[in-house]
Amino acid sequence: MEQGTATARLQDEPEDRFVRLRAELGVSSFGLNQIVLRPGQRGRIHRHEHQEEVYLVLEGTLSLLIEGEETTLERGQLIRVAPDVRRQLVNRGPGRLSLLAFGAAGRHEGRDGVAYADWGATEGAPPAEMPLPDDLPEAERRG
Repeated sequence: MEQGTATARLQDEPEDRFVRLRAELGVSSFGLNQIVLRPGQRGRIHRHEHQEEVYLVLEGTLSLLIEGEETTLERGQLIRVAPDVRRQLVNRGPGRLSLLAFGAAGRHEGRDGVAYADWGATEGAPPAEMPLPDDLPEAERRG
């Protein structure tokens, strides 16, 4: 796993309909891709050997064919698809469709976070045991 941070930006008009964000960010523990389909475009019918996928619709309407049966998802909706289930992503709409696809195999590690009371603290605690900080004072807010 790479150290530090990396940034990427979602693309409005990518050259390819499949933007490999995982590689751009250096993510090694799960797949992450942006998929952009113009009106009438569709992806391949596919399934995975091991990884489950979650699709998050960012813009437009996803017509997701699951073993040939259609499910429609709107902006802000998510769906999980098991590894061995065949699926196809379709854009039947008049506008573009943009979504994020997350994929992973194996068990989730669970909550391994450590929370700190402030930036000077050296001892942490599980996040559920650490109270949330006060909201920002009005003077520190933007906009």
